[in-house]
Amino acid sequence: MSKDREKSIPRSRFSRFGRVARMAGGVAAGMIGEGAKQLAKGNRPKVSDLVLTPNNAKRVAKQLAAMRGAAMKVGQLLSMESAEFLPPELADILAQLRDKAFTMPRSQLEQALVNAYGDKWLEKFKHFDYIPLAAASIGQVHRATTIDNKNIVLKIQYPGIAESIDSDVDNIATLLRVSRLLPAQVEITDLLNDAKEQLHEEADYELELQHLASFSKLLENDSRFIVPAAYPELSCKTILAMDYVEGASVEKIDGIRPSEVDQIMSNLFDLMLHELFDLRAMQTDPNFANYLYQTDTGKIVLLDFGATRSFTKKFSTDYKRLIRGVLEEDEEKLLDAADRIGYVAKKASSDYQKFLINIFNIALESFKENSVYDFEDAKLSERLAALTEEAYEFKEFWQTPPTNVIYLHRKLGGMFLLATRLGAQVNVHQMVKKHIKTLN
Repeated sequence: MSKDREKSIPRSRFSRFGRVARMAGGVAAGMIGEGAKQLAKGNRPKVSDLVLTPNNAKRVAKQLAAMRGAAMKVGQLLSMESAEFLPPELADILAQLRDKAFTMPRSQLEQALVNAYGDKWLEKFKHFDYIPLAAASIGQVHRATTIDNKNIVLKIQYPGIAESIDSDVDNIATLLRVSRLLPAQVEITDLLNDAKEQLHEEADYELELQHLASFSKLLENDSRFIVPAAYPELSCKTILAMDYVEGASVEKIDGIRPSEVDQIMSNLFDLMLHELFDLRAMQTDPNFANYLYQTDTGKIVLLDFGATRSFTKKFSTDYKRLIRGVLEEDEEKLLDAADRIGYVAKKASSDYQKFLINIFNIALESFKENSVYDFEDAKLSERLAALTEEAYEFKEFWQTPPTNVIYLHRKLGGMFLLATRLGAQVNVHQMVKKHIKTLN
């Protein structure tokens, strides 16, 4: 990580609110400047045209990235869950937040370590690497060597992030509404309330330690995957210590055969279905960096269990019903299952029902086709995005999807994007079929 990606994290509520205020001021100034340009050309621009400029969207994204924490996460969630309903200018810029974050300067990093371990924190390690391996919305990752020569990584939480979650979410939501960067018809209240709950869980590294231990146990007999061992004695609420495991980010591996790529994605799809239907616990963060691949062993390393979501047996069963409706091309079963998982479906207009059916048929198309499915050729994202204009015709029925569906589709969408990125071809139908046949 270079110095130009370092930026001190604002800790107090006042300083973080100040960031939001500056963001709003920048948007307003951008509107005035753009308006003057348009008037000089003899145009009479609409307010929405002045707000939704690329420069204004960049101002918002830059400040969210600098604040990290909930502020950055709201941008990430919106870019993932509501992209089809956002103006392209905002959706494109917010999408950048999935991969970019500033890092802490060394002074702030050391203070975080002192807060967790005490003044003599360095004595706990034979070596500590001050240059982070990675940085995200909640924290950053550093390599270290223990006194007994074990290679580990420390996931270190940004200071003040946990305490700022609720106010950050509220402030950013208000900014997006007041500035009209978020269209009025996009209702995100439920999404934001759940984001607060999920973010509090993600910021609790002691809870993530439990998830890490659980998945390590659940997958201990599955030779396809590696879950890093945790170090409870070096972990606390703001630091998570685990084994350093070699591997390359799965989206960046070069020189492997297409058949090997297909096997990687086949294993990941199989794991996702196992999580949903058998374990009923799923790591829902779709970040590609959470999957490392070992070319020498063929194993997939699973990282980051902060966004682990538990599903009830009812939800798991109802989603099986939804998939069965798609597989059997039974629209009545599909709509009934959509109602069961929380959509407004059977009481909606027939046109909206057709719209929902179309969305699910496209989104779950790979489940339906009993053949090798070419994700790159299918262009799922483009086809779903093409439904954007049609979605605006159903403002009275459109809703933020039910919470469990959001996190499931977040993972599902991530798998589809990764399969597309890798050019994978997988028969997902055969994997789904073995789970659906258990449905009464």
